[in-house]
Amino acid sequence: MTDNSLRSVSIERTRTGHFTATNARGGTIVFGTGSGTGSDPEDATGFTPVELLLAAIGGCTAADVDVATARHAEPTEFTVMVSGEKISDELGNRMTDLTVTFTVRFPDGAPGDRARAILPRAVTASHERLCTVSRTVETGTPVTATVADV
Repeated sequence: MTDNSLRSVSIERTRTGHFTATNARGGTIVFGTGSGTGSDPEDATGFTPVELLLAAIGGCTAADVDVATARHAEPTEFTVMVSGEKISDELGNRMTDLTVTFTVRFPDGAPGDRARAILPRAVTASHERLCTVSRTVETGTPVTATVADV
């Protein structure tokens, strides 16, 4: 792997069931188990790792589609809904039936018409080859978990 291709985040436990992920540029996102058992409102409303996976899939493809369509017209509405079923079976805990649904509207006129015309192609291109996150999930990539020597 080259420095240009390596991606990483570090995750630090901040308290029971609460974590902060930090990227190489210093950005952070807080997440947790979503158990809702504590007095902190974030316990019930914070993102879980599964929700972050769904957000990553939707965010990746949304960025691809936005770049392709917004050069023609600024959308008046742009939402992406990502959902799936969490199951536990002989393969362990996992998500199935992942669905990404775009609701995008553009203004009337020629620029909006161009953006509407390329929207389906942009969604397909993102899904079939551009979105690193959903492509990784769909093609399946081994994950190696180790314990560092301390």
